[in-house]
Formats: sequence, C-alpha cells, structure tokens
Amino acid sequence: MLFLFSKPVRARTVIIAVALFFVLFTNGAFFKHVSEVYALDSGNFLFVVSLGIVLLCVTTILLTLFSSRHTIKPILITMLVVTSMVAYFMDLYDVVIDSHMIQNLLETNIKESADLLSFKQLLYFLFLGLIPSIIVYRINILPMTLKESIIDKVKVIVAALVVAVVVMFSFSKYYTSFFREHKPLRYYANPAYYLYSIGRYVQETFSHPYSGLAVIGQDAKILPSDEPRKLIVMVVGEAVRWDHFGLNNYERDTTPLLRKEDVINFTQFTSCGTETAVSVPCMFSSLGREGYEKEKAQHTENVLDVLKRAGVNVLWRENNSDSKGVATRVAFEDYQKPSINTICEGECRDEGMLVGLQDYIEAHPKGDILIVLHQMGNHGPAYYKRYPKAYEKYTPVCQTNQLEQCSKEEITNAYDNSILYTDTFLTKVIALLKSNDEKFATGMFYMSDHGESLGENGLYLHGFPYNIAPEAQKHIPAVMWFGKQFKIDKARINASAKEPQTQDSLFHTLLGYMEVNTSIYQPKLDLLHVGR
Repeated sequence: MLFLFSKPVRARTVIIAVALFFVLFTNGAFFKHVSEVYALDSGNFLFVVSLGIVLLCVTTILLTLFSSRHTIKPILITMLVVTSMVAYFMDLYDVVIDSHMIQNLLETNIKESADLLSFKQLLYFLFLGLIPSIIVYRINILPMTLKESIIDKVKVIVAALVVAVVVMFSFSKYYTSFFREHKPLRYYANPAYYLYSIGRYVQETFSHPYSGLAVIGQDAKILPSDEPRKLIVMVVGEAVRWDHFGLNNYERDTTPLLRKEDVINFTQFTSCGTETAVSVPCMFSSLGREGYEKEKAQHTENVLDVLKRAGVNVLWRENNSDSKGVATRVAFEDYQKPSINTICEGECRDEGMLVGLQDYIEAHPKGDILIVLHQMGNHGPAYYKRYPKAYEKYTPVCQTNQLEQCSKEEITNAYDNSILYTDTFLTKVIALLKSNDEKFATGMFYMSDHGESLGENGLYLHGFPYNIAPEAQKHIPAVMWFGKQFKIDKARINASAKEPQTQDSLFHTLLGYMEVNTSIYQPKLDLLHVGR
C-alpha cells in the first residue's frame, strides 16, 4: 500500500483499477438480473464473464474520456461516491437510474431524503465510496505532458474497443439476443447507465425550443347562468396501487369508510408516469402521456391556469414534496410545515390540510372553487411513518426504511395501514363537502399519482421506466363523489368507470366539473361527459 502511494502511477492504471472496482463491487444488481435470464450453467457462465469484460471496457472508455491530467482525481472521487449510492439503491430497491429518476433526485427535499437514510447506506458509502476515494486521492499519479496524455488516452480507448469487439464477436449469438430481447438488463450497468441518464437529462433540460409560457384556453369562461356554484376538491394521492385499495376487491378492506359512501370507483385507471415528478405535472397538463415532455409542460399553462382565467378560485395545499410546477401561478399553501399544519406528530398529517378550509370557502363568496390537496399518502419506503398509531390495524409492520430487512407481510401491513388512513382522510373531505351541500354543487375526485412495488420480483418503491414498469406501479385507484346538487347520471358514469381510463382525462374532467366553455375542451376525455 505504501508503495502505491509513493511510486508514481500512470493515469491509465488508476482508471483501469477504478473501472475494475466498479465492475466487481458496484454491479451486483446488474449481474443478479443477468443471471436470472442467463442461468449460470456451463453454457452461460463464460458469456456472463464476457459481459463483465465488456462492462470493464466500456467503463474504462468512459472514465478515460471524462478525465484529464488535472481533473482525474476529482472526477474519479466524485464517481466513486455517486456510484456507491447508485449501487445501494439498485441492490436494495432494484431502482433504475434513468433521466426521470435523475429529475426525481434533483427535486427530492431534505425530508424525503431522510426517509431513505440507513446504516447499510452508510456502509455502502464507506466501503464503496469513501475509502476508495481516499486511496485515489493519495495515489501519486505520474505527470505527463499534454501530448503524452492524449497519446496515452487514445491507446487506452483503442485497446478497450478492440477487446470489447473481440469478446462480443466471440459470443455473438448471445449478444444478439442480449441487445435485442433483454434491453432492460442494460439499465443496471453501473456507472454506465446513470452517466447516460445524466446526459439525457441535461439534453432534455437545456436542448429544447421552449421559452416563455404558452397560454392555452384564452377563451375559457363560465356562463353567468351556471348555477349553483361549484365546490370541488381534487385529492392527489401518493404511491397507492389499485390492487391494495379495498374498493377494488382487495382481500383486506382498506377502505371501509369509503365503502359506506355513494362513490364512483374507477377500476381500470392508469397513471401518466411511475414517479411524482412526471405524473403530477402530466395529469394536470393538456399534453397527455404520449405528448408529455417535461420542458414543454413547464412552458405551457395547465388546467389550473385555465380554470383561474375562467374565474374559478383555485387553491393548492401541499403535504408532499411540492406541486412539481403545477401550482406556480395559483394560491399555494405548504402544509409540510408545523407552523401551518396543526396536525403534526413526527411528521405533518394529511388531515391538517382540511383545517381552515371552511374559512377559505366562506372567504370567497363569488365564483366556483377548486381545492387541490396533495397528500403525503403512501410515500415510501418508511410506510410506517405515514399514519397515526391508531391506524395500525395490520401487524406486524416494517418499522424501518430498509425494506430488505422486513418480510413481505410486514411491508404490506405498513403499506395497507397507510391506505386505511387515506380512507379516513377522504371521508373527512366528503364530510366537509356535505356540510356545504346547500350552497354548492359539491364533488370530490381522488386519484393516486402512481402505484408502488412492494417486493414483487425484487422490485420496491416506484420510478421504473414506464415501458417496462410492472402494473403495480401504473395501475392506480381513482374515486369520485358527488353532492346532492350535482346533476349527473351516476349510473352511466358507474358503467364507464369499469372501462380503461388514464390520467389524460383529468385536464378535461376538471373543465367539465366546472362547466367551463373553451375550445380546448375535449368531451371524449371528460369522465363526466358520459353522464350528462
């Protein structure tokens, strides 16, 4: 070890050593998934070894390209730390770090980050990040002229390319199926795929034609004859999956109070994305899932802007991370703060968002009212924190954010208890609306932003690339409730509620709720239109 620190070492030697370290110690998830597809028998073993060699070559090329004689140590140290954290989340939660996940990480607040901290994460950071970084820092790298450095880099890159090509040709029949049929396996290559994802995120963020704010629905208006006034509460849930919602014939009745209400339950609803950062702005936009682009949505008005222009009083109350840019131009109140949320015990409860709402309603004697409540809901992995102790019906529960330490039963119990609390929250929303039934045509629309994986096939949480994400992360619960003054054909809506629906419908359904006249309104996407 002392020899390593005293005698000058060529930069390429350090790069190859770090690349080998990455392949051997930070790609557990990659080789785990590869072995599930290519069983490690005599026929596949050498191919899996060849994958390691190709991954070593690719990583060496990437590190060589990114490093220069002056930046090699800072870059390698940064990548060691980041790669150790990526390895932790991939190994424990089977998370894929794509461009959407990069966006999620950048938008995650301190409170959400704290829920993810664990002792095992510290060990990953220490042994895969910090200690190797100290070694790299103390290595004496042989100084080279610019010309020598460039020649050395070219030699390394050419050699790595030759080795990778020879290996791939040697196992060509395997690589043909690997690249064509098993694309998801590449998502776990660490650090190659997260570096690609960072590049894609930067490209999506900065290389776009959008500027300013595109105004939509400029002709939006509500006719003066539209009576009675509307009072609608839109509840955006968090990470609730369809098949754990009691109304959907789940073996546990996790929605006993909603079952007593006259609600319309949509059984075939799918989300726009598998993470909050995509689903929330997408569902409130007019773009739809197929046309959604993050930058385009940020530079285009959403349905709240259109409703506000039409004269609707719009209020957004937040008990999650934030509105993801949706509520930028409407009244916004942050209920994650104990100074505002009066119901906090360790963390601030969703129920706190209901406090003072009646005062808000009475303070707006004119115009329709839309109130959006963004729940903390079932935000993982610390499901046990998401509900008061009184709702711990299903036991034993997972009492840690390290889900790998808990049984499937314990994780599910904590998760289902969170839904029980949401059931109470939603019925309290309905109770508030019922108390205003004489003055308003009242209604509630609840929709989760996305689903959640609870350990099926080794997957946890959410955020998997949409095209290959499991149904658990995309199939969501959605519920409507209407007050006695809301003129609607409930029987017909109940019938349509059994048909496939998507979050693309929210934009036009909210316009339909408020009976807003505008040229951008599409009746076929309005869930209420069938009942009118």
